[in-house]
Parts: sequence; structure tokens; C-alpha cells
Amino acid sequence: MRRSQWTTVSLLVAAALCGCTRAGDVLEPSAVKPPAQGAAPAAPGDGALAVPAPPAVQPPAASPAQVAAALAKVRLQIAPIVGATVEAATPLTERLAMRARERGITLVGSAGAQSATDMLKGYFSAVTEGADTTVVYVWDIYDPAGNRLHRINGQQKAPSVKGGEGWSAVSPATMQAVADATVDQLAAWFGSRP
Repeated sequence: MRRSQWTTVSLLVAAALCGCTRAGDVLEPSAVKPPAQGAAPAAPGDGALAVPAPPAVQPPAASPAQVAAALAKVRLQIAPIVGATVEAATPLTERLAMRARERGITLVGSAGAQSATDMLKGYFSAVTEGADTTVVYVWDIYDPAGNRLHRINGQQKAPSVKGGEGWSAVSPATMQAVADATVDQLAAWFGSRP
């Protein structure tokens, strides 16, 4: 057989194995559209694949008591912050510690690292544009074996302090707002994980 015949035979075999109803489904895959979620399956022979939509399953919401119990089991170690100056990181870490205690999350220092259930590593940068400075942050949560479990990221934009640039333009209030958002997201994630 010639090469074009082999190609045609291969496409027809693939169409048969995939359950396609016409050659156009194989030759022009963009013409095949999956049914919308909750839509009735397509009738055989109308050119669409008959694939039933999976049911939408929402996990049950945890009760406040369940969330509190989950947070009480957490022993979180915070690794040194990467990218921020000590002056910028100090109000951040102070606020993180205060808000974590309020939410029932136990923080452990380097001396308690052996008992940590999770480690939080933060990466920061500050970008000044005009009169505003934006703090960009990424937090990775790791298990004791070093496997990344979750990522939190965001940014906090605020007017620059003293007309400075970069970290010298970031106010303590901006870093405290980052800490507030971080602890809220941490508590939501720790409270929802199995």
C-alpha cells in the first residue's frame, strides 16, 4: 500500500476504536465538542460523541467545630522569608504570629522543627510604579518530608512611603495586610484538608 492509503486506514481504525461516528470526527477533531455539563448525551449518528457528563459533587462544608479541630492539629514552622528586607519582614512575621494564635494555629520555632506538621516558605518582591508600590508574595506549604502541598500567592498594592522605591517604600501596614490575607487563606486551607 502507498503511504496515503496507510494513513487513511490508520485513521479509520482509530475512529473505530474511539467510537467515533463519522470520519470527519477524526479528520477534524475541532468539529467534535463534548456535551455541556448536565446536558443530555448526544444521539448516535448526529456527529457528536455520546459521553455523559459527570455529576457535580461538592464536598460538604466543614462545621466551625471541625475547622477549629483541624487547625488545633497544625504545628506550623515558618522558614526565613526570601526576598524581603528585615525591616519589611518584621511587621509581617509579628502579625503572622498574632493572627495565627487568634485562629488556633500553633507556630513552632526552629527548636520545635521536629514536631512541625507543616512548613511555610515565603518568597517576596516589591515593585514601585509611580506613587504606588506592590508587594508580590508566594507562600508554599510543605510537609515534613519536603513535599509541597499547597501554594498561596497574591499581591498587596499601597501608596509608596516617603517617596521611596522597592522595600524602602513599603509600609508596615502593607506587610500586616499581607499577613492577614495569608493567615485567612492558611486557615481556610488547613480547615478544609482531610
